[in-house]
Amino acid sequence: MKKPIIGVVPLFDEKKDSYWMLPGYMKGIEDAGGIPVMLPLTTDKDIISSLALAYDGFLFTGGQDINPELYGEKTEVVCGAPCEERDVMENILFKQCIELNKPVFGICRGIQLFNVLLGGTLYQDIPTQMSSNIVHTQKPPYDVPVHRVIIEKETPLYDILGTEFLMVNSYHHQGIKTLSPHLLPAAKADDGLIEAVYMPEKKFAMAVQWHPEFNYKVEDTSFRLFVEFVNSCKIVQTI
Repeated sequence: MKKPIIGVVPLFDEKKDSYWMLPGYMKGIEDAGGIPVMLPLTTDKDIISSLALAYDGFLFTGGQDINPELYGEKTEVVCGAPCEERDVMENILFKQCIELNKPVFGICRGIQLFNVLLGGTLYQDIPTQMSSNIVHTQKPPYDVPVHRVIIEKETPLYDILGTEFLMVNSYHHQGIKTLSPHLLPAAKADDGLIEAVYMPEKKFAMAVQWHPEFNYKVEDTSFRLFVEFVNSCKIVQTI
């Protein structure tokens, strides 16, 4: 069977004015049987439409905070600087992927992006806006699990991992505050923060708050997420 070609949203370093990529995003897809390709960072609607049609699935990576204007809030001082190009590009790309029923997998910023673009809101800063004794922003090494998530039964995530409890790594200061009406929760931390979501009516539209790209080589559960995503990209349904 032909290997699926999967577009990976680029990371952006404002200080260096450069696009870059974490190897784990790319190698996770490659080791799971896909062909990863880093996308250009663009706000050109025609280019984005061409990308949405050309690739078999898309990985929405971590990165900068999302502009609070996208979920109807003013920017607080605790919010990090957004990347306007990413916000614009991913808004267009994600919505076209959903319309085309292309598989999408979100990691960290990815879960926050899915929620915002589908009508949800975020904590702009968990430490100052949410009461929690859980470490959501760990120090290196980032492949070490630091807190537990509880996986909802009868969800795609439970079907993939086959466990109700999972220890995960964690590196984020924002998170889902109000869940989108178009998403369902798949996992929560012990403090109640939603850590994974999915769209039930889509072929594969799932996102996690933790970082499987950092530990998929040593954590089988992380690798399974990449495998399931890549497998869902092998036969793409369109409308």
